[in-house]
Amino acid sequence: MLTSAANTHDCNDMAAFKTIGLIAKQDDPRIREALHAIYRHLSGQVDEILLDASTGGVLTGADCRQASREKLAAAADLAIVVGGDGTLLYAARTLAEAAVPVLGVNLGRLGFLVDVSPEEMDARLSAILAGDYIEENRALLHGRIERDGKVLGESPALNDVVLHIRDVVRMIEFTTYIDGAFVNTQRADGLVVSTPTGSTAYALSGGGPILHPSLNAVVIVPVCPHTLSSRPLVVNADSRIEIVVCAQNQTHGQVAFDGQANIDLKGDDRIIIEQLPQKLRLIHPRDYDYFQILRAKLRWGEQP
Repeated sequence: MLTSAANTHDCNDMAAFKTIGLIAKQDDPRIREALHAIYRHLSGQVDEILLDASTGGVLTGADCRQASREKLAAAADLAIVVGGDGTLLYAARTLAEAAVPVLGVNLGRLGFLVDVSPEEMDARLSAILAGDYIEENRALLHGRIERDGKVLGESPALNDVVLHIRDVVRMIEFTTYIDGAFVNTQRADGLVVSTPTGSTAYALSGGGPILHPSLNAVVIVPVCPHTLSSRPLVVNADSRIEIVVCAQNQTHGQVAFDGQANIDLKGDDRIIIEQLPQKLRLIHPRDYDYFQILRAKLRWGEQP
């Protein structure tokens, strides 16, 4: 196994994928057909196929054991996530903690993370089971909310941790510190703290830069700031980022982790964001090309 400058692993030896976990989006009519196709392809090639308990009603008539997300992550050598980027984001936090490699099959719209299409699924799976694939490590953030020295909640995030306003169109005032140093106090609709993976998501919509996944960096993007000189800021991913909601705020803020697990905020609450030591092990086909993904998904070079 070789490590390249892009923080990927080039795998040539036979892969030890003996137990495969299947995780899928539930409310898409195409999921059933795709899951059955994957199950038929894997049957007889691996020792066991585990089905995520939340997906149990989709794959009917299959001889596979259902397991909770935590038990699946503990037992699987590879997790196949069928859906869109949102489905993978939802699964990534548990899978990263257990160091399970993840392969995404794209039935969504964008597909920055899930890059195997249903049409090429059989050929891709055969190659990956034979050890012909690229493994890439993706960084995650960990955010926690503190009030009066007590932890209100915490969560990992593969894309971003976002401070935003709840229910109303109004600005929120907050102060940002990096490694204990005061950065600024600003008023804005919110703030996005993003990994390189998340730099093509909400942070990009807010005017932030695209960060290559190999960078050890985090981007901080104000959302519709009151001061036009407020610009996105890229910092080292090893930094400790602290956001303090100003006490005089009349609006109620929230924190979201990858667009989920919202936690309500009030004045003087603190959001502390650091990089997780665990990485998401993302599996790609051999010919994976990050810049080709950008060209296709962002429609670079298309004529108006």
